[in-house]
Amino acid sequence: MQRLFMAMTSGVLKISSFRCCRAAILILCLLLGGCSSLNWVTVRKVPHNPLEQPLRLLSRKGPRPTGRTTQLLRRYDLDRHLNSGSDEILAEMQQVLAQEPTTENYYAYAELSYIAGKKAQDRGEIAHALDFYGASLAHSYFYLFDESLGRYRNAYDPQFRRTCDIYNGALEETLRLIQEEGHLRPGYSYRVRTPRLNFDVSVVARGRWKPDDLEKFEFVSDYKVKGLTNHHRTYGLGVPLIAIRQNKDSDAHDTRGNSVERYYPPGVTFPVTALLRVLPSRHVPGTREMPRSCVLELLDPLQSTDVQLAGHAVPLESDFSTPLAYFLDNPQFRDQNLATLGLLNSQKSYNIRGLYMLESYDAGKIPVLMVHGLWSSPVTWMEMFNDLRASRDIRNAYQFWFYLYPSGQPFWISAAQLRRDLKQIREVLDPRHRSAAMDQIVLVGHSMGGLVSKLQTVSSGDVFWKTVSERPFNELQAAGAVRRELAETLFFEPNPSVRRVITIATPHRGSEFSNSATRWLGRKLIALPNLLVKANGRLRRENPNYFRDDNLLDITTSIDSLAADSPILPVVLESPKAPWVHYHNIVGKIDPNGWFGKISNEGDGVVDLSSARLQYVDSEIVVPADHLNVHRHPRSVLEVRRILREHLNRLRAGRAYLPYPVRPAWHVGNTTQP
Repeated sequence: MQRLFMAMTSGVLKISSFRCCRAAILILCLLLGGCSSLNWVTVRKVPHNPLEQPLRLLSRKGPRPTGRTTQLLRRYDLDRHLNSGSDEILAEMQQVLAQEPTTENYYAYAELSYIAGKKAQDRGEIAHALDFYGASLAHSYFYLFDESLGRYRNAYDPQFRRTCDIYNGALEETLRLIQEEGHLRPGYSYRVRTPRLNFDVSVVARGRWKPDDLEKFEFVSDYKVKGLTNHHRTYGLGVPLIAIRQNKDSDAHDTRGNSVERYYPPGVTFPVTALLRVLPSRHVPGTREMPRSCVLELLDPLQSTDVQLAGHAVPLESDFSTPLAYFLDNPQFRDQNLATLGLLNSQKSYNIRGLYMLESYDAGKIPVLMVHGLWSSPVTWMEMFNDLRASRDIRNAYQFWFYLYPSGQPFWISAAQLRRDLKQIREVLDPRHRSAAMDQIVLVGHSMGGLVSKLQTVSSGDVFWKTVSERPFNELQAAGAVRRELAETLFFEPNPSVRRVITIATPHRGSEFSNSATRWLGRKLIALPNLLVKANGRLRRENPNYFRDDNLLDITTSIDSLAADSPILPVVLESPKAPWVHYHNIVGKIDPNGWFGKISNEGDGVVDLSSARLQYVDSEIVVPADHLNVHRHPRSVLEVRRILREHLNRLRAGRAYLPYPVRPAWHVGNTTQP
């Protein structure tokens, strides 16, 4: 990084142009931002627990009952047992509960059992603690769902929510204990003994993931989100968990030999909610009561944040942000590593290039593919992703994918690679094209990623090729692999599955950021793949007087490709667009009175307003943000959410777009499509 700064500085000193100096200042800002470290989560000293204050869990005297429970004990002359052992007071309270099974008494027993479990756990009596927590779980469950108590339950009573906290707290402590024994996994069963009943508990995973996908679990309450601006959760019953997905060998292939595992980054995490369900009793009167059966369900809140429990629709306690932040805290996925690798070393970044999913594939959900820009990575989308997924209707209808590509190469090469990758993922996930959702893909591109996205929806004709040569393509002398690569890059049709494109801070007409200083630096610092460099040289040697002067083959870096005089940008603007695609645009504009606004043209500091704006789009908004943050701005997130909802509303109203046309092979002039 120091060498990069020195090279940048020496290059800038040779440039006297004010415009170039302005771009150099921006590079310095990017450099300093890229070199900063970011912790996405921190470990709490004490796990977050809503019962900490009401039960005084951290007091020196140990946990104590709430004032309401203490008053109930006085009413039954049981407060004398408060300083004695837990067994005595629970035994007395059990007799009261047998005679008067009221909501108040059920709550008191659940609370006292939870306190007893805490004390036993502190003494190291794990078996007793597990039984006490089981009793607390059972009685809070009965409080919430027993039919005989239905007319006495009051959802407006603060004790009702406290009972939910007791249920969640007892379940979490139980999960912690069984996890220490290695038993928190699908397929495991265990028994909990309480003074009144015994419970047989089986662990079951219910979600889009397979049981063997879940390698291990962490507790959300152990972590505090730091790197994400907003922390999104839902409130109800259950224990939010971080499920770390099992890293599997990439030889897990489909019938066509394609690897499904390649789309999941190592160590990816999912939000999970653990919920204990007490099944109806099968006890036959006059016989000895058998243990009650329970199911510990590991649920996917991305599928639904509600569950049917004892005939009631119950909201789940869930957390979407902490599992995401936990995953992002892995050093190998931090933004500055991926972004710098993708910009400066395209050869190495090829090994990790491609589409990635941060949640299990769902054939019923529409893919939203997010494409980053120059000197960036998918991590740049995490703020928007976190906020969009917080909306129930969005997460129920959409799944989010991310594209990682070498941002140091010209954007039309990345666009060709994305075309191939979109085709391949369809073959892997939906080879028979049965998923209607896969034909409603929405692309969201920031900066250069907007150009990569838009090129998925236009027809090349022969115009792209004519920026390279006036002679027919079939006269080109080239090796098979080079010929195919060039053909796929310059001859293409729009992807029939892409229905909307949202471009954000995109230099549709180029950027002054790409000037003599930055282009010089780019050629010095960006290491292009050897195959590309050698292929360009060989093409020229084998085809003398074939290529135009200053053609696309002379543009070797992404910074060159974004110059205002780039020959391909006007072609992209004027190319025939797919009639079934809708376009939306978001533009950044910084304060002209700010220090950077005073030395920049009107726009976001990198892309001028005149370059970022479009006329043929369905919608366009201007957001008060700079280029680096416009896609994170709340107004941008709200606009993307609005567009996604509009897309859904049109589909639900039956106003789906015309099916894509089937085009025959075509010929234009003397240039034949390969």
